[in-house]
Amino acid sequence: MSPQQPNVMGEPPNSRPPSTYPHPGRPMGKPPGTKEPPAAPPKPRMEHHPLHQQPQQHPQPHVQQQQLRPPQPGHQPHMQPPHQQHQQPHGQLPHQPPQHHGQPPHQQQPHQPQSQVPQQQQPSQPQPPPGHLPHQQPQHHSQHSPEENARDQVQKGSQGNPAPLGSEQHSQAATNKHPAGHHPPEHQRLSHEQFRAALQMVVSAGDPRDNLDNFVKIGEGSTGIVCIATEKPGGRQVAVKKMDLRKQQRRELLFNEVVIMRDYHHPNIVEMHDSFLVGDELWVVMEFLEGGALTDIVTHARMDEEQIATVCKQCLKALAFLHSQGVIHRDIKSDSILLASDGRVKLSDFGFCAQVSPDLPKRKSLVGTPYWMAPEVISRLPYGPEVDIWSLGIMVIEMVDGEPPFFNEPPLQAMRRIRDMPPPKLKNTHKVSPRLQGFLEKMLVRDPGQRATAFELLQHPFLRQAGPPSLLVPLMRSFRHSPC
Repeated sequence: MSPQQPNVMGEPPNSRPPSTYPHPGRPMGKPPGTKEPPAAPPKPRMEHHPLHQQPQQHPQPHVQQQQLRPPQPGHQPHMQPPHQQHQQPHGQLPHQPPQHHGQPPHQQQPHQPQSQVPQQQQPSQPQPPPGHLPHQQPQHHSQHSPEENARDQVQKGSQGNPAPLGSEQHSQAATNKHPAGHHPPEHQRLSHEQFRAALQMVVSAGDPRDNLDNFVKIGEGSTGIVCIATEKPGGRQVAVKKMDLRKQQRRELLFNEVVIMRDYHHPNIVEMHDSFLVGDELWVVMEFLEGGALTDIVTHARMDEEQIATVCKQCLKALAFLHSQGVIHRDIKSDSILLASDGRVKLSDFGFCAQVSPDLPKRKSLVGTPYWMAPEVISRLPYGPEVDIWSLGIMVIEMVDGEPPFFNEPPLQAMRRIRDMPPPKLKNTHKVSPRLQGFLEKMLVRDPGQRATAFELLQHPFLRQAGPPSLLVPLMRSFRHSPC
């Protein structure tokens, strides 16, 4: 299989994005502006940031990479209500006013309600007499564990930053993310040293190189490189993801990924063995899955319905577990699905996951990969775990048609179509059974409230034909690796 190169928006179509988890044969795209090594560096890919190396020819940028016109000074963006979406002029995203055509979602600032008293008439705060300190509220000692305090510190340190738009590859977005007049206070931003100290609360002490050797590079991307290595005691192969803390535009996502992978264990979720800080790099040691990513299968083989049902059933088990724990993955696609050598399916790529709770039941960040995004995410409406079900439906289309809908179109155009048009359908509808068609229709429902849940889909008649994991073994390929 020829290596798949990353892609940036504006290049010719027909290039497939990489995935975000370490698997053989796929480089993770680098962000623009990153200094390239002397030897044949991969071009930055906007959509997936994992390790897919088979070049195809469709740009798949993560949303964060769209370089659009910045907002005019003084403009206060607003969200378009769902019932008015059909009135949007062509080419406008729901939360974008017509006079600012093409303004990127991640540059929108949330609407702040105006005070009832005009700013110039608001009473000033009384000043303390000279020589007196201002009154301070009594401070209470935290009852949280050091790790919880570290997590709070990371979250507070990222306040004011817009949500990631699917990838950390767009350096221009990092420059323009705070329009004039909307910069967060400097004290809200964690310094490198503060973030590193917070991260030390959740990683293990020590140097992983004491127990690992024979590093072999299998990919690289926007967050770093991925190698396979051998454990010295037993000779087991593991995947090691190395990420430079100083090169991350959304550092709190690294914190997120480590905590989620460490705390949530399931047979259909990639297992994280350990994590370490090595200098200014975060090393995440995970199980190595020799089967590679599902994308390698959907682009080079034809899957029958029994195999599709087998993949879907294992994915839904992982999603049902995550959703029951209040975790939204937010980047479901074939690149995020890895296979073990025996055909077991595992969900990976937790860099963009989010936690919901009774206190915070919905999220609004524009996160994910354009072609797999649910309409409510693109519309910047509050959403929950149901966005993963839509993305899984798009992945089913991948397994049948070989690619997601609108894959030949630029990402922004594809997003507009997803937002404004009825749910996409299979190209080869006549080649699938009514059961598969009905299964897909349960997932691709525009109204998230009417979309089936992972638990409900596990009871669907289509999944009765799911077979054992070994059914997928004939579809898998072997890969070659280059020295790290």
